[in-house]
Amino acid sequence: MAKKFFGLPRLVQILILLIPLVNWVVELIIRWSAVIEKPSIKHIVVAILFTIFGWGYVLQIVDIIWVLFTKHFFLCKV
Repeated sequence: MAKKFFGLPRLVQILILLIPLVNWVVELIIRWSAVIEKPSIKHIVVAILFTIFGWGYVLQIVDIIWVLFTKHFFLCKV
C-alpha cells in the first residue's frame, strides 16, 4: 500500500493528506504496512503513537510538510 501511495504524483499525495479523516486512515495503513514490511522498534512505536494521537492536526501537518520535502512520512521510510 505504501509503495502505491508514494508512487502517486506529489500533488495527489498532498491533496489526499489535506482531508483530515482520510489523512488519518491513509497514515494508519501506511505506517502499519511499514511495521509489517520492515519490523523495527521505531516503526512499531511510531505506528502506535499515530494510531492513538494521529487524528490530531499537528501530526497531520508535520506529515504533510515532511512528504512535501522528503517524499516519505515522518519516521516512516518504506
